[in-house]
Amino acid sequence: MFKDLRATTVLAVRRDGKVALGGDGQVTLGDSILKAGAKKVRTLGDGKVLAGFAGGVADAITLFEKFEGMLEDHPGSLSRAAVELAKQWRMDKFLRRLEALLLVANQEETLLISGSGEVISPDDDVASVGSGAGYARAAARALLRHTNLSARDIVEESLRLAAEICIYTNTNITVLEF
Repeated sequence: MFKDLRATTVLAVRRDGKVALGGDGQVTLGDSILKAGAKKVRTLGDGKVLAGFAGGVADAITLFEKFEGMLEDHPGSLSRAAVELAKQWRMDKFLRRLEALLLVANQEETLLISGSGEVISPDDDVASVGSGAGYARAAARALLRHTNLSARDIVEESLRLAAEICIYTNTNITVLEF
């Protein structure tokens, strides 16, 4: 019954040595809004990693916990922790059923982690996941090219613009940065 419980949209932007990761607050059940003020972004790894999710809510929380363990097993190596999570996610009979995407970032890199075993580093300073991801990413790229806004301001404005277009994205935005 609750298989359609979904959360979207999360966006990460890098600019001037800063990284900001933000998410909207909407959680849907099928085609209805179930919650408008969800927090889809958090810090992990003793505050050294920003993480956000899109997809199944309970699935993402399980993956956050697994990823936190991988960060403890591989301190200081975001990419190694991400690869280990992706391998376990893909191979474990229980985990491979989880439907979510994780977006993680530290001072040096941003990675998208999927259940199909993918760990993707974006080509540019923008990455996003979720239903409104394409809209938020397009807005962020334009703002990076044509404004002097900070990473945090770009994330906020891009998510607002995505919310104007995507019915699964709202303007209850949470942004974390370092």
